[in-house]
Amino acid sequence: MTVPVFLADPADLARARFVLGGSEGRHAAAVRRLRAGERLDLTDGAGAVAECVVLAAGKDSLEVEVVGRRDVPAPRPRLVVVQGLPKGERGELAVEMMTEAGVDVIVPWAAARCVTQWKGERAAKSLARWRSTAREAGKQARRFHLPEVTGPATTAGVAALLSAAALGVVLHEEAAAPLSGLEPPGEGDIVVVVGPEGGIADEELAAFRAAGAVPTLLGPTVLRTSTAGVAAAAVLQARTGRW
Repeated sequence: MTVPVFLADPADLARARFVLGGSEGRHAAAVRRLRAGERLDLTDGAGAVAECVVLAAGKDSLEVEVVGRRDVPAPRPRLVVVQGLPKGERGELAVEMMTEAGVDVIVPWAAARCVTQWKGERAAKSLARWRSTAREAGKQARRFHLPEVTGPATTAGVAALLSAAALGVVLHEEAAAPLSGLEPPGEGDIVVVVGPEGGIADEELAAFRAAGAVPTLLGPTVLRTSTAGVAAAAVLQARTGRW
C-alpha cells in the first residue's frame, strides 16, 4: 500500500511527536481512517519530509511519532507552464494533470482570446480553486515540492518570464519545430506558453518571439488547452531526464 502524504506545519516536522490536526488531521483520521501503527509521510510542501507512524487516532486528528526525516531536493531544471484561462472546470483539470506530471509553477494567463476572464471576486475564487486543486493533486501524486500557482499574468508579464527563462517555448499549431526536438537546459527555468481555446493572437505571438521564445509543435493533432500543458510537460520531463 502506498504511504499517504499530508501537509504539516514546518515547526511540527521538527518535533519527535505531535498531533496532526486541522483539515489535514481530519482527512487522515476521518476519511483515510488511519489507525495506530500505520505509516504516513508529512511534508511542508517545500521538500522537507517527516516519515511518521500513527500512535493514536482521534475523531479528527492523529497523534504521530517521527521515525525518520529527509530533505528532497527540488528538481532541475524548473518547469513553468503559462496556462491560458480555459472555460468552466477545464482550468482545474489542467492544473490537476500538470501537478501530477510534475510542473513546478503554473501561471494563469488572461490571453486576448480567452472566453473566460478573471475579474473581481471571481478572480479570487478561481485562483483559490486552482491552488486548492494543485495542493490536493500534489499530495495524491506524493509530491514533496508542491507547485506554485501564481497570480494572473498579463501578456507583458508572460513576455518578462520568457525573457528571463533559460528556454522559452510557445505551443503553436503553425510552428515547424517539434517540441521533442529542442535541446533543454540543465538549469534555470523552462517556460512553456499554452494558449486559450481561441488560440494565441498574432500580437501576443510577436511579443513572445521578441522575448526570445521559440514557437514549437506538440504533434500532428490539435489538443485542447486543458491537455496541451500536461502533454508538453511529459515531453520535457523525458527530454530533461527528470523522468
